[in-house]
Amino acid sequence: MRWPAGRKLSHLVLCGLLAGLAAPDAARAQYYDEGYAPRRPAEGGYGYGYRRRDSGYRQAPEPQRQFYWPWEDRPSPPPQAQDPGPAYRGAYRTPRPRREREREVVHSREGRSVQRPKPRPAPVVARPAVPKPKTDPRTQIAVFGDSLADLLGQGLDTVYEANPDVLVIRRAKGDSGLVRKDVVDWPKAADDYLKSNPKVSYAVVMVGANDRQPLRDGDQAVEPLSERWRTLYRDRVDALLKVFSDRKVPVVWVGAPPMKSESLSADITSLNEIFRDRVQRAGGVYVDIWPAFVDEDNRYAANGPDLEGQPARLRTSDGVHFTQAGARKVAHFADVEIKRLIEATTGTPALPDAVSSLTPETPAAAGAAKLDDDAAIDRLITAMLPSLPEPPGIPALPVKPAAGPVVPLTRNEVAPGGQLVTGRPRVDGDAGYTLERSLTRGAAPPPQPGRADDFRWPRG
Repeated sequence: MRWPAGRKLSHLVLCGLLAGLAAPDAARAQYYDEGYAPRRPAEGGYGYGYRRRDSGYRQAPEPQRQFYWPWEDRPSPPPQAQDPGPAYRGAYRTPRPRREREREVVHSREGRSVQRPKPRPAPVVARPAVPKPKTDPRTQIAVFGDSLADLLGQGLDTVYEANPDVLVIRRAKGDSGLVRKDVVDWPKAADDYLKSNPKVSYAVVMVGANDRQPLRDGDQAVEPLSERWRTLYRDRVDALLKVFSDRKVPVVWVGAPPMKSESLSADITSLNEIFRDRVQRAGGVYVDIWPAFVDEDNRYAANGPDLEGQPARLRTSDGVHFTQAGARKVAHFADVEIKRLIEATTGTPALPDAVSSLTPETPAAAGAAKLDDDAAIDRLITAMLPSLPEPPGIPALPVKPAAGPVVPLTRNEVAPGGQLVTGRPRVDGDAGYTLERSLTRGAAPPPQPGRADDFRWPRG
């Protein structure tokens, strides 16, 4: 029996469909799924683990099944990530309850009572203490020089701020020195000021930071630190010192500090040598502050200990000027010499800064002075206190001889009875027998009951 051609074709198509549905998943994926993945080589076989870098070969993921028979279990869908919601910057905090402001009762024009919040008091701002002007001070200190001298004057002003009897007058001018007279002619300026202010007691000078430049000698410019330049510079230092000596004003000349520039520091060293020589010849006081602003290697140091011994910044960033702590440190060295001059001039020791010096004739004047000033009250109390008794003298200690008795090292020591110390001692009785038996014969001493060498058994 022959099958018609159309029926044979439909029969073949139906058989192919049934075979495809009954085939495994890997076979159906090649014909029914959209993705196509080449077969992976078996583990350990040829081509396993090989990947071509030039072709960009990449194995596609295994396709997901789209068709399932009714008797097959469908896999559960993967869990979906929950939306965390808006991101909060911080945890929730319970808001603080607002503090109710105090209210005051106010009566209106209509006679009703109305409450309104009380006005808040104005904040209290601490005002800086205004220094009291010093009237008729006994000691006036005038400071002359350049910008470093101005910082020195600020430090001295801080030192004597609480002392009403000492007034610091700052006459310094920046960018000045002894070289250029067109800026400030210091011998003439100092003479004019001393004429107009005869009450100046002491003068403090600090120059040199701006003097490393050519000096005019007539129509010629002399190179700095040459022999001719040094001679002319000494003459100008002597001219300034002569102004103070003619006015009989003691002068304290403070040397220049080291600078950050090594070449400038070397030139400052030469200037300080000139200052020291000329000031000592004129009978003044020279203060060397160089060791206070250098390190262990004698080089410039911007930081160092302050007056309290704490590390602090002493110099500014330009490597020339002082900070507030540095100015206070320089003023300390000048203050020591000023107090020595006060003691040598008045014959009374200079007291600390907070309490001015008192002479034996001042109690009446102190009582007549105004007692509204704290310093005046302190001076009055100090004058009324009796002097402390002197401590008793320390008992004199016996004087030791320069050398003791001479003892020969090779002589045998002899006891007081005449017997040699190193001789054999004489022991009699039981003790002698025990020593003879133990040390001479080598026999052990008899054991004592309960001692470690008692091996008798039974014990007791």
